Amino acid sequence: MVTRPEVLAIVPARGGSKSIPRKNIRLFAGHPLLAYSIAAARQAGVVTRVLLSTDDEEIAAIGRQYGAETPFMRPADLAQDLTQDLPVFEHALRWLEEHEGYHPEVIVQLRPTSPIRPRDLVDRAVRLLLDHPEADSVRGVVPSGQNPYKMWRLQPDGRMAPLLAEGLREPYNMPRQELPQTYWQTGHIDAIRPRAVLEKRSMSGDVILGLVLDPRFTVDIDTLRDWERAEWLLRDPTLDAVRLGPPPRPIPSHVRLVVLDFDGVLTDNRVWTDAEGREMVAADRGDGWGLARLRERGIEVVVLSTETNPVVAARCRKLGLPFVQGSNDKAAALRALMTERGVAAAETIYLGNDANDLPCFPLVACALAVADAHPSALSRADRVLSRPGGRGAVRELCDLLIQTLESKETHA
Repeated sequence: MVTRPEVLAIVPARGGSKSIPRKNIRLFAGHPLLAYSIAAARQAGVVTRVLLSTDDEEIAAIGRQYGAETPFMRPADLAQDLTQDLPVFEHALRWLEEHEGYHPEVIVQLRPTSPIRPRDLVDRAVRLLLDHPEADSVRGVVPSGQNPYKMWRLQPDGRMAPLLAEGLREPYNMPRQELPQTYWQTGHIDAIRPRAVLEKRSMSGDVILGLVLDPRFTVDIDTLRDWERAEWLLRDPTLDAVRLGPPPRPIPSHVRLVVLDFDGVLTDNRVWTDAEGREMVAADRGDGWGLARLRERGIEVVVLSTETNPVVAARCRKLGLPFVQGSNDKAAALRALMTERGVAAAETIYLGNDANDLPCFPLVACALAVADAHPSALSRADRVLSRPGGRGAVRELCDLLIQTLESKETHA
């Protein structure tokens, strides 16, 4: 019988992020950011144990919900802005040894800030390390976007000195194709032998093997702009990445019917009520122009609302939209709409914002959610718009569909 190696995956997630507050549990494509690193470990075939190292009780609770162990809380002095990885991993390994007698053969670091990983990444990294007993670690890398042979140091007197030379004559004047290939380390994965951490007091050791990743996976979230780009990247259904739930479905190339929820989609989900009980809502004027352009292109748009309210009828009449109100079973109402209009599911898309829209999502070709949708809708939607409900989300969807049509016509 072959003994399975003990492989411990550690997700480090402290509570005091400054660049993006509470970053590790902020919703990323509908799930807490750290959940993607936990999923990468749990979906790997070689990992035998997944542990979350955190100083924060809320983060620990969320980590457990997604399948990570939290046998200890990280001391506060190991969760500071300038705390390095080494003491965090030393603490984890020593705690496990002292309290459980646990000694893994390989430890895997999965940083939450690199949430988009190839599905086989963890398995490949660990197997590469196990196949090379001389190696201390494996580190994920991508081809560097800028070659350091063309980089400089600026001297105090203003003169420039090349950063690298290594026997090449004026590498900064050589064609890029003739320079040595260089690589940039990413935060996706480190597979490390415990001896490197505990004996050599290093997160890499002396012999480091490189695992080259597809540059498309290069994501390191430090800013909100990084965040937006990463969420956009994860929406690509062709990217074979670790996901939570099924991969997103693309907007179909031919759309005949668009179905919209009302509250929280055509409105910003707020309501004003006067003393007589009359209600008013806030909507975006730009929606009207976008919807008119869709109708000109032969795309039907219908509003499907659970609530029966005069304000729904008034706004839909203003926009020239047919509507269905008072339907407690939205899925049944949606099926009826498609049947009445003779439109197939493959030609229908749905835009919603809350849990009561979820039964409609699997009935259409592509389900979308507004930017400020309920977490349950964000996590199940195939695509999340950048604009919130009642503040440009419907117009954004209209523009997106028009652009798609115009692009098809240009390349026809």
